[in-house]
This record gives sequence, C-alpha cells and structure tokens, in this order.
Amino acid sequence: MSDLMIEISNLSKRFGEHVVLKDISLKVERGSVVAMIGPSGSGKSTLLRCINLLTMPDGGSICVGSRAMQFKNGYASKMHEKDLASYRATTGMVFQHFNLFPHMTVVQNVMEGQVTVKRVPKAEARAYAMELLTRVGLANKADTYPDMLSGGQKQRVAIARALALRPEVMLFDEATSALDPELVGEVLSVMKSLAEEGMTMILVTHEIAFAREVADQVIFMRDGVVVEAGPAAQVIDNPTQAATRSFLSRFNGPQIVR
Repeated sequence: MSDLMIEISNLSKRFGEHVVLKDISLKVERGSVVAMIGPSGSGKSTLLRCINLLTMPDGGSICVGSRAMQFKNGYASKMHEKDLASYRATTGMVFQHFNLFPHMTVVQNVMEGQVTVKRVPKAEARAYAMELLTRVGLANKADTYPDMLSGGQKQRVAIARALALRPEVMLFDEATSALDPELVGEVLSVMKSLAEEGMTMILVTHEIAFAREVADQVIFMRDGVVVEAGPAAQVIDNPTQAATRSFLSRFNGPQIVR
C-alpha cells in the first residue's frame, strides 16, 4: 500500500476571467494532516472543493487513493455520475455552515448518506450512526432536531455525517469560522481526535495554534498559488516568505486547544 493518499498535479481553475487556482501541486501522505492557511480569496476553499469534485478543475490531475482523474476544460475524463457519487463518498467534507436537513433528527441526518448512497439497511445504518454520535459526544441528542442544537453541536453532527460514509480522506473548510468563540473548542477536539486516530485530513483554517499543534504540514496560499509549504512548526514559527510573515503577524499568540 502506497504511503501517498493524495497527489495533485498542475491543478488549475478559473471562473470567467478570474483565475482562482494556478498550477497547484500537492502531495499528502496517508494518515497525515495538512492545514491550509492564507487570506480570504486565496483559493483555499476552491482547492478543497476541487478535491471533492464539488467544483470541477479546468486542468491538471487528482489522485486520491487508487482513483486517478485527469481534467480538461472542466471535465473529468472517464468519470460518470455513478463514479462521481462513489468518489465523493471517499472524500468526506465538512463546511463552514452545517447544511443539516432540518426536517430530520440528528440520527436520521447521520443515517441518510449510508442509506441513499451506500444502500445500507436502515437498522445497520442507525447502529453505525449511533456509534458515530457517541464518538462526537452527541448520542443523547440522537432524536433531537437540528434547530434545537447549538452551532458547535450542529458541526459535530456534520462531522459524524461525513464519517458515516467511511471516507478515506476528510476535508474541513473553515469548520469553526461560523461558530461562537466558546463553541470552537468542542469541534476542534473532535478534529484533533480524528488526526490522532490516523485519518488523512486537509483543513482550511484560521486557527493557527491548532494548525501548529495538529498538522504535519502547513501550506500558505495567496492569489491562487502555494507561496510556502513545509512542516507546521517551521512555516508558522519561522516562515521564509515575506507574504507568510505578514499574514501570520495578524495572529497574536492564540491559545492552543487541548
């Protein structure tokens, strides 16, 4: 089994005349955590969406596990709709906003993908959903509707829902940015536990101290390019690029989440 879980080569994306990603290349080892930092509009979220194929790249290639895809003009070669759904199930994604189904209970939200995408019998899906809710500390909220939950609880349900499809990779797009400050820690704790269990993860975050503590590699992006990449402590504590230093100077000694 290869130690490489994700390999991105020469990836590009544009929206009209605006080039969002410029020739991005990236390698992520199995079981490692990569944190992407940088100013808003630098292309970080678009890159995550391209990895998950919610946004189709215009050029380049992506390989996740054994699945390799080439892109040209916003089209993935040799990929049909069924293949697309199967691929997305291997790359769980958690967004800024929770996107839970309001008419479903917490446990039904976590069951839904298993039943509709993977055709898992409902009893089996519910049992695994309860296992995941226990893992994120919300088994007691299984029959509650999302509008009765705090933001932090909703995000933990969203993580459980993504895990329910047994993904090979987890992608987090500013998973704590929509939360009140006092709720951030509970979500970061779940993310940290996933990292400790060996889940391959890419996260877009402004939680710099969390990135330094949990990530194996930090990537600084600006204007659609990777400006600097390396071990987390090196990039955050001793950045070599002036743009990275300028960006990190905005963060004045944030506390590491334990």
